Amino acid sequence: MSTREKILEDLLLEEEVVKQNEIVLFNDDVNTFDHVIETLIDVCDHTPEQAEQCSIIVHYNGKCTVKTGDYKDLEPRCSKLLRAGLSAEIV
Repeated sequence: MSTREKILEDLLLEEEVVKQNEIVLFNDDVNTFDHVIETLIDVCDHTPEQAEQCSIIVHYNGKCTVKTGDYKDLEPRCSKLLRAGLSAEIV
């Protein structure tokens, strides 16, 4: 096995180990764009532009991944989204 092949194999193994979870936000007929945007900025540390783009994607596609990371980091964020009246889950 060449050095390059070994490096690629190690990277693939590392990628499998570092499984990232995602918070998926779902569309609803209740929340305003402004509320969703403000909540994403506050809870997910989005920039205003990121939050606006996610809200548009959720509106037209029905859902959007709004944050990725370790479950321990995402769980309290997802709880805050739910408390704010948004529909979200960790996958």
